[in-house]
Amino acid sequence: MNHKILNIITGFLLWSTILVFISIIIILNLTPPILRDALIHHLAVPKLWLRHGGFHEIPWAEYSYYPMYINLLYLICLYFKNDIAPKFIHFGFGLATGGMIYFYLKQKFDYRWGLLGMVIFITTPIVVWLSTSAYIDLGMTFFTTGSMLAFVRWRDSAYKKIKWLFVSSLCMGIAIGSKYNALIAFMAISLILIFMYVRETGKQATALKYGMLFFAVATLAASPWYIKNYLLTDNPFYPLFNSFFQSLHHQPMSEVLHRQAIQKVSQVSFFRMREIMFGETLWETLTIPIRMFFQGEDNSYQYFQGVLNPILIVFWPFVLLDKENGKDKAIFSFFVVFFMLVAFFLTRKQVRYLMPVMPFLAILAVMGIKNLADRFKEGWLLSLFKFKKSAGLIPVLFLFAAVIILLSFNGLYLKNRVDTIKPFPFVLQQETREAFLRRHLKHLPAVEYLNAHLPDDATVFTMFLGRRGYYLDRSYKNEHSFGMSTIRRMVDSSVDAEKFAEYVRSINVTHILMRTDLVDNFLKNNFSQQEIMRFMNLANKYWKRIYEKDGYAVWDTQAR
Repeated sequence: MNHKILNIITGFLLWSTILVFISIIIILNLTPPILRDALIHHLAVPKLWLRHGGFHEIPWAEYSYYPMYINLLYLICLYFKNDIAPKFIHFGFGLATGGMIYFYLKQKFDYRWGLLGMVIFITTPIVVWLSTSAYIDLGMTFFTTGSMLAFVRWRDSAYKKIKWLFVSSLCMGIAIGSKYNALIAFMAISLILIFMYVRETGKQATALKYGMLFFAVATLAASPWYIKNYLLTDNPFYPLFNSFFQSLHHQPMSEVLHRQAIQKVSQVSFFRMREIMFGETLWETLTIPIRMFFQGEDNSYQYFQGVLNPILIVFWPFVLLDKENGKDKAIFSFFVVFFMLVAFFLTRKQVRYLMPVMPFLAILAVMGIKNLADRFKEGWLLSLFKFKKSAGLIPVLFLFAAVIILLSFNGLYLKNRVDTIKPFPFVLQQETREAFLRRHLKHLPAVEYLNAHLPDDATVFTMFLGRRGYYLDRSYKNEHSFGMSTIRRMVDSSVDAEKFAEYVRSINVTHILMRTDLVDNFLKNNFSQQEIMRFMNLANKYWKRIYEKDGYAVWDTQAR
């Protein structure tokens, strides 16, 4: 088999892979939204805003204070009564990010390497998962990637084409105006920009000037969300760092820092928490950034709430086999390491929180694969084992076989995703929207009951529903602890009937929707039998149970 035939086969396989994945994801996205954060936040908050005729502060939902540029696109969709389009918008950001990877690698090498980079990125399981959701991570990743690649274009122009600096800073501004995680990327690219300019030009003052320009444009682009938060809460990053900012308004800086240090010392360390919850050793916890690529599982907090593919890192070291594009390799590698280290200490250990590094890991993986392929073609491996150079294509075939095997795991993940969602009955109109949602959302019958029987002015407190409120067509509220804090206060106040009734009135709701088994377990695990009986007696006295089915119950708190 000669190189020309191999190149044709490679191009065909890569294009086929892209088209198959796009086609299946389109089918998956034709179904109604069912994923957790979409129902809690990304669709739920825009729906609440529309219900109130515009921006509306939602004090009980701390996530409603997050920056929301991408969510505004979803608000437009919901205005036109379409909650399927947001998934396509999110998928579009993923494809566009893959497109940027393609064009970067095509320019550096050729189109086949660009296609490989795009395939590695868009078929990665966490990207597939996000591509079938109305989340925002792929949108943020698109803009952080655009910011980095625009900076590279500016640097490649010998810092003359200033428009690329503006593009880079504007993209970063939209990114940090979409999700707080992008602040890590903002910090990383700011450092890279200043360092590279000083190193390549020696002009420190000019580097600082451009760094300030990058910071100013990005901050200005994102500022509406941070100004809003400051005006509403005195904390531009609310709910992050809230105790610090609240203390700052009442205490001198030295006292605030001292109190924060004491609180940090008194907290259970992250390492101790992983040991208690999952039995992990210190070494296992320290190697989480590596383990994420091998041990990820969907819906598992122990295993990082998502799946990656080892191909993203196993070929990374081979970028050192040559010095071509050395500066880009160094910049991308620094960005990946910096982001992952900061995220390790500041964010939850979930793979989707690392999304900004995934495009650059895909690029570095392709560079590593290409370096190996080039060395194999030159007989590098064969010379080590004293084989004839005429057999030089054999190691290349083994290399591409290894790549295909690793990528096949992405195909298996996509198949499992289809098996989990089972979209075809709905897409083929053999199943109604309600039937599809009931199949995936066990609380939906209770929600449908509330939508059908409650008056328009009712307000529902959702308890142990994971805060999923999107499908409720009545006003509702919940809390960060899913209802545990509210139940605890109810039980504590039940020592006196009047105090109990007063506390329930203070919640300012007309109904409570709860998952009964989780409520029962919480009560049994935290209170004595006497306390539970006292609480239940008052609940039965003052409330009326108007619905109970399939493990969910609705109480009318104003019926008696």
